[in-house]
Amino acid sequence: MRMAELVMGLVMGIFSIYLMWKSAELPIGWIAGEGPGGGAWPFWLAAGMLCSCVAIIFRWAKHVTPESQSDSPFMDRRSLKLFLLNAVAITVFIGLFHIVGAYGAIPIFLIFYLRFMGGHSWGLTSAFALSTPVITFLFFEIALQKTLPKGFTEPLFLPIFDFFY
Repeated sequence: MRMAELVMGLVMGIFSIYLMWKSAELPIGWIAGEGPGGGAWPFWLAAGMLCSCVAIIFRWAKHVTPESQSDSPFMDRRSLKLFLLNAVAITVFIGLFHIVGAYGAIPIFLIFYLRFMGGHSWGLTSAFALSTPVITFLFFEIALQKTLPKGFTEPLFLPIFDFFY
């Protein structure tokens, strides 16, 4: 597991730098009358991811985490199972964007991830699964005026847009 932590920190760090570079091809600052440029969110999210990767590598070098102190193999059976389960979950999550939209895919993913993968209570899971799409909607659609995919649920949002606009 020690090597896996280092490899993931490095690979994700390189990916973060690539995303920052590609995002900077679009405006990353504030555009008057429009809001943030097309590359702003990807750039700053990638910058945050890069900072996290640097922290992972630093903690790995200092032997702070249990993984960095481990002698177990790079990928044991349990780790492979978790990796594949996460990969499938994220793939389904992205695929659901085209069917039920972002505001349907987000709660489905959170319910699966928090309750079934993380073993959290239904109260916590419900709170996150219900509040996250609402906050996301208010932030992107209302405050930033950036639309997210809504899939077949788009007609349900028309009364909300009529109210705000």
